[in-house]
Amino acid sequence: MTQKVQTAVIGVTGYAGAELARLLLRHPRLQGVPPVFAGRVDTKDAARGGVPLTEIHPQLADQNGAGNLKQEPFSWELLTGRSVDVLFLATPHEQSREWVPEALARGIRVIDLSGAWRLTDAANRAVYAFSDEGSEQAAATQAQAVYGMPELHRAEIAGARLIANPGCYSTSVILPLKPLVAAGLLDLNHGIVADSKSGVSGAGKAPTAKTHFMYAADNLSAYAVFAHRHTGELLEQIGVARDQIVFTPHLLPIPRGILSTIYVRFLAPQTVENVSRVYHDFFGGSPMVRLYDRKLPQIQYVTRTSYADIGFQLSADGRRAVIVSCLDNLLKGASSQAVQNLNVMMGWDEAEGLA
Repeated sequence: MTQKVQTAVIGVTGYAGAELARLLLRHPRLQGVPPVFAGRVDTKDAARGGVPLTEIHPQLADQNGAGNLKQEPFSWELLTGRSVDVLFLATPHEQSREWVPEALARGIRVIDLSGAWRLTDAANRAVYAFSDEGSEQAAATQAQAVYGMPELHRAEIAGARLIANPGCYSTSVILPLKPLVAAGLLDLNHGIVADSKSGVSGAGKAPTAKTHFMYAADNLSAYAVFAHRHTGELLEQIGVARDQIVFTPHLLPIPRGILSTIYVRFLAPQTVENVSRVYHDFFGGSPMVRLYDRKLPQIQYVTRTSYADIGFQLSADGRRAVIVSCLDNLLKGASSQAVQNLNVMMGWDEAEGLA
């Protein structure tokens, strides 16, 4: 497909927003059609047409034409006037709940990086306490949402009007577990343990008492035990019950990256060759997943890349496995997965602008 596609990004000021801007500015299909950047702009900056993008993120200064771009004051008139085709929302979930229905009504396709539309089960959505839960508009919008993990939902993403980009932790746990569950290999009643650790950028740009340097440095802490918002994504996408998996997130004293160590038991003894075959068959044609057959992934292998890396080791009796999954939480866990979804949506090569 050769049509020009006009994108827009709301929420460029955050960590994921910066990576999203970098990827879109370099995307070969979007050359000559830079994204529209919009958001909150104070009166002084509005008078000069917005905030220069390179003032927000100086690291983008050498990107294609970034020096001439600004974050402009948000309005729907701005987006429709610029003929925006696809809107990326790197906004809090409350904002996405408000803006997505309006964007769809205006004929704009949406890739939402928040958790606003990821969950189909009301019981799983309860953790967000959405103010519009149960409304006719929310139900109609949710019915249009496709969970934006191309490795699982490639065909649905291609025709979607609303893509709910997955959570970063969720991606690191769903990808290594889905092939094994789909193949019927796991003893789900024995239970799965997913021990996940993320760099501090996963908590967002706004500082908190537990993400500032004095707390996070030289420390490792568990949080949101049995209560993390990404748990519902695991249940719905992997296809397990709440009592069949324990997911515990931890805060690592590093800027970025996620490592999930996952413990499983098989229904029958397995060989390395058989498990490897299941993974390779499942991820055939999935360019952003790298499989390790003889060693385990590490965060340093994926930092600032768009890949999810998966490796495993079996116990001597073949009944248990330890699976290790790694990704960059700002890229495959957020922005590059959003661009991967754009590629699938537009019929472009899935890895274009990413590898």
